[in-house]
Amino acid sequence: MTRNGARRGGGRQEKLAQRARPAPNRSPPGQISGRYAPLTETEIEAIYSTALRLLAELGLGDVPPRLMGDLCAAGAEDRGDGRVRLPPALVETAIDTAAKRFVLHGRDPDRSIEIGGRAVYFGTGGAAVQTLDLETGRYRPSTLADLHDFTRLQDTLENVSWFTRCCIATDVPDMVDLDVNTAYALIANTTKPVATAFTLADHVAPIVQMLDIAAGGDGAFAQRPFLKAHISPVISPMRFGADAVDVVYACLAHNIPVSCITAAQSGATAPATLAGFLAQSLAETLASLVMVNAIKPGHPMVFSNWPLVIDLRTGAFAGGGGEIAVMNAASAQISNWLGLPSGVAAAMTDAKAVDAQYGVEKGLTALAAGLAGGNLIYESSGMTASLLGVSFEAFVLDNDMHAAIYRMLRGIEVSEDTLGFEAICEAVLGEGHFLGAAQTYAAMERDYVYSTLADRDAPVTWHEKGAPDIRAAARTQAREILDTHRPVYLSRAQDAEIRSRFRILTPPRG
Repeated sequence: MTRNGARRGGGRQEKLAQRARPAPNRSPPGQISGRYAPLTETEIEAIYSTALRLLAELGLGDVPPRLMGDLCAAGAEDRGDGRVRLPPALVETAIDTAAKRFVLHGRDPDRSIEIGGRAVYFGTGGAAVQTLDLETGRYRPSTLADLHDFTRLQDTLENVSWFTRCCIATDVPDMVDLDVNTAYALIANTTKPVATAFTLADHVAPIVQMLDIAAGGDGAFAQRPFLKAHISPVISPMRFGADAVDVVYACLAHNIPVSCITAAQSGATAPATLAGFLAQSLAETLASLVMVNAIKPGHPMVFSNWPLVIDLRTGAFAGGGGEIAVMNAASAQISNWLGLPSGVAAAMTDAKAVDAQYGVEKGLTALAAGLAGGNLIYESSGMTASLLGVSFEAFVLDNDMHAAIYRMLRGIEVSEDTLGFEAICEAVLGEGHFLGAAQTYAAMERDYVYSTLADRDAPVTWHEKGAPDIRAAARTQAREILDTHRPVYLSRAQDAEIRSRFRILTPPRG
């Protein structure tokens, strides 16, 4: 048999076998980006200069006494009017001192991620009070059971790199119970890096005791912290929040990495002009950076400058659209320019259903943030309804979307092998096509990402299958995961010890 004959004889079977094998992830999280630059260097410098002027001349109000003392000891100015001014030299010292790269640990070391530079990771965020029910297709109040289900669902999604609690358990009214059971849901259902919020500073130390149990003993968590805290210590416009500042102190004392989030809203708590918004929001996030580095120099902090937009006609939060896409991209660009680990927000669609609006808004905003090089892209998995809602189907759909965006960020490898001069000549002078060629098989494994949800059938085949839509496919995949993936990440002894010390509201497994 000739070489060509052998290729023809085995080509279809080999192709079918190749399709049946799980494809390796050739475009994994952590792709390097920064190609989209909505601002020029001169424009970034103007925004930064205005931010420094706001901090030096206007400063921040509502400064808790303890923080005022620490800031003034570091070089800030208390002029006696209730506001603290941060001179440019103090701000630039904080930028120089700040951690530029650090690891967000997973309890499974293979799931840890290093942030900094221009590596991009999609993850979660949000505090949705409503969940899109997988069975009824209608929104209802989010529950603690939902949080457990969302955590174990995303545990299987390879393009969701870390998990922040995405919903609020509205069936847990006590704030201590809420914070404790939220943390428990995270460590019981995933070994990825996780994140949560603490309602009050007093809740931090007890929860660290729980994390120590999961980590293997007293003090183990602080040695390798696998949970970070989401905190908003600066409230727009330009003032501190006392309770959140107290949480910062508690987190730093227990070596918990922090994501200090500024979440101003255009035309409400920040200027409606995009440039003015970026200047104020940058000033506020820099104030958080100064605070953290005045308390504990070099402590891991994600510089989370999240520009948010309201519809100026109605005052409603608008999570999808061109303005929020370009501003979060610009925020990522500015953070990269400063050399700081960045956090931005994307894919916060206003759509309530998985529909065309959902797809457009998610794709537009997530791609812009990814192309701009945001290190951690929050809110980008599962969120719907302007962050009021969260959806199981959305999680698996967004995981698919992240795969495509990572593929775009990876770009095109140009080499003698990929240019393939000899392969082109062989195909032209031989079979007249590239199907079944060795280079094609190599490219199939190396260069292509295959959606697990998108329908690529011909219309006639699609009709024969009952004309399914992508939401139905996502619902099926989500159900299959929830029916089969029931991980046990705490040993019986660890779980029993946690339950002996804390009021855990979910029953033990098994």
